Amino acid sequence: MKVVKGIDNFIIESNTIVTIGTFDGVHKGHQKILKKLANQANEFNLKSVVLTFSPHPRTVLNPTAPLELINTIEERIKLISNCGIDYVIVHPFNEAFSNLSAEEFVNSILVKKLNTKKILIGYDHRFGRDRKAGIKDLQFFGSKYDFEVMEIGVKEVNNISVSSTKIRASISEGNIKKVYSYLDYNFSLSGIVIKGNAIGRTIGFPTANIKISDNNKLIPKNGVYLISSILDKIPYYGMMNIGVKPTLNIKKQSIEVNFFNLKKDLYSKVIEVSVLHFIRNEVKFNSLDDLKNQIKIDKETCTTLINDINK
Repeated sequence: MKVVKGIDNFIIESNTIVTIGTFDGVHKGHQKILKKLANQANEFNLKSVVLTFSPHPRTVLNPTAPLELINTIEERIKLISNCGIDYVIVHPFNEAFSNLSAEEFVNSILVKKLNTKKILIGYDHRFGRDRKAGIKDLQFFGSKYDFEVMEIGVKEVNNISVSSTKIRASISEGNIKKVYSYLDYNFSLSGIVIKGNAIGRTIGFPTANIKISDNNKLIPKNGVYLISSILDKIPYYGMMNIGVKPTLNIKKQSIEVNFFNLKKDLYSKVIEVSVLHFIRNEVKFNSLDDLKNQIKIDKETCTTLINDINK
């Protein structure tokens, strides 16, 4: 799959089949649509194109509304690539783009830039200035500019929107098992390893302090989790703490990972951790010794889970 940054940088002579959306989560519903796009491309000798946006359109259209994303744009691209797509175009959504009229969008982008012959789109998709145009308008323009509109029905679209809502709720609740059932892959967190306060090192559990790369990334609830990561092509397990360290009276939330059997310096490295299981809620202990003893128990719990995974 080829990744193109911006519509203006996309040049193609082949006819294409296109779908448009943010695809946050790239969950089972999204995967079904993307695979349908890939299959249609193969059947009709077209190139499959996903047009998505970064930043999220809501940051432009409704900047004061809270925004929590299941995926960063990098995670989204990686997941879309697993669905057999030929091209993903990541276009910078801005005010000028949002002010294109419906016909300007269709003619200048779908037809002239993307060479669209088929478009796979939801029945409730809105586009053009003030999002005034809908599926009927798109079908009209399809007749005018010679492309076919393939409508994603109400049932499929409703499944997508409901699942996204449930996924966000499950992540916020730390219900990692349910999250996996919706996504069909492990929810992950990505970021750069920064220097922390080194308290973990003093009690025998050194941690990598992760600064998440996207401020809009949805973070699971505070607590301890079993995680895995690929570092220099080698898989590692570990336990992650999300929280404010109440035992130490630190109020700022941090994300720290203690990797098992790893002695590498990870400072300044960008890492991705897959969240596998929720272990326990964050608790305030009476002393560092009590905290250390609980961490030992947490590690034993993680070891048991790892053994079950690897059976």
